[in-house]
Amino acid sequence: MQRDSLLERKETLQQLNNAKFGWFHIKACLVSGIGFFTDAYDLFIIQLAVIMIGMVYYHDEVRDGDTVIKKADKLYPVSETLLKQSALIGTLIGQLLFGYLADLLGRKKMYGTELLIIVFTTVTSALAANTAAPNGLTIVGMLIIWRFLLGVGIGGDYPLSAIITSEFANTKNRGAMIAAVFAMQGFGILTGSLVSLLVLFSFSNTLNSSDPLNYLQIDHVWRIIVAFGAVPGLVAIYFRMTIPETPRFTMDIKGDVGKAKKNAQQVLKNNSNDISEDGTSLDDSNQKIQKPSFYELKRYLSKWRNGKILLGTAMAWFALDVGFYGINLNQTTILKQMGFGSGSDLSQYEILKQAIYGNLITSALGTVPGYWLTVLFVDRWGRKKIQIMGFVALTILFTVMGLCKDILGHYLFITLYTLANLFNNFGPNATTFIIPGEVFPTRYRSTCHGISAASGKLGAIISQVWFLGLGADNFQAIMLVFAVFMAIGLAFTFLIPETKGKTLEEICEVQLKSSQIQCV
Repeated sequence: MQRDSLLERKETLQQLNNAKFGWFHIKACLVSGIGFFTDAYDLFIIQLAVIMIGMVYYHDEVRDGDTVIKKADKLYPVSETLLKQSALIGTLIGQLLFGYLADLLGRKKMYGTELLIIVFTTVTSALAANTAAPNGLTIVGMLIIWRFLLGVGIGGDYPLSAIITSEFANTKNRGAMIAAVFAMQGFGILTGSLVSLLVLFSFSNTLNSSDPLNYLQIDHVWRIIVAFGAVPGLVAIYFRMTIPETPRFTMDIKGDVGKAKKNAQQVLKNNSNDISEDGTSLDDSNQKIQKPSFYELKRYLSKWRNGKILLGTAMAWFALDVGFYGINLNQTTILKQMGFGSGSDLSQYEILKQAIYGNLITSALGTVPGYWLTVLFVDRWGRKKIQIMGFVALTILFTVMGLCKDILGHYLFITLYTLANLFNNFGPNATTFIIPGEVFPTRYRSTCHGISAASGKLGAIISQVWFLGLGADNFQAIMLVFAVFMAIGLAFTFLIPETKGKTLEEICEVQLKSSQIQCV
């Protein structure tokens, strides 16, 4: 019986690993990718929203004698940082929580739950307002709460989407499939700028009028662009909740090889008559549930050959996100250094338009192409080579921007900044997401991906604190700090194995004796 079970397991894995790229693979990428589109839209739209919130709720009157000069003010630096930090902190918690629960309860049981959280909190964020005085929360306080909860949902999407895509993918296209899911972030960021521009244009007549209260119309603008983030999430919820459990989880954790085989046939051939509507096997008598434990994970990671891989994935992601979120969550501030949205004589409409144009240019020319270059080359060149290339390029670019900003000239500096966005995504921002979804055994794959991703968000949180402490005026120092962290990420990359062309079972190459489950 055990021999038959091992033979069935081997056959099932061969089916998954050698399957032709087909409709189910495309569907898996789309269902997971829509979530990441939503994640990126919701995370990064805040950089434009904070400008508008400052204009509406922190609108100051400056008096010059009897003359009243109205100006577009901004959020206090601490308030702005907390507003950006809240979603990152929530994301960190969501990555750890959902990563563990997906290994404990199953990928399918958790998939879709995180998207429900995202959709709900996106809508509530768009409806946030000052609560009743005198002891009520301000709109910023309400947004901090809702965006923290939004972050929990976004955090859950990281390990779940990566692991589900990885475990359903064939060996030949696995890297490109995971990269394509993550590449939807680029379209999410780009769409955020496009939606913001279209909504702003729709209010152009009102905002350019002579009415002294026209700035209040900006309150409608930011609420509309934030609320739009719920739309793609709504589309994907049903498909996420109906996706079958991954055969690898069913075999290696639930211990039901027969059910896993049938699920694999269902998704790859879609012609098995022995599967019930919920994808369960008709005979569960031999099922042996072997849930992972923290003790087992600790023993696995205590071996240097295993622990060094988690150290490498976590530290590379940590170092990367110091720079990636440092520039992307503060992009409007950085773009002011390049002349976008700066100038005391600009109207509120022009400030917003130029800020959006700047974001649009960098995302269209750098961010989106970078992601899709990774999709194109990741299964040809390998994950590790692309990550090393990206870290080297970013170290050089941040160093040059930090040391030579004053002598580069306006257009050359924008070019270098756009190249930094390109190599972030044709480099470690994509590969730090891909690799943890491949290098760990099925029993710990989601947990370890969650730990790696949470390490990245810790770096993102720290970068916001540094940005606040150093201030935009110390832009060159900030770039040099980012360069140092790119070099740190490069060093830790060498602890990570190459996964190109290998099955998930060949990659882990370890026997989990405590559970009697073999990765190879």
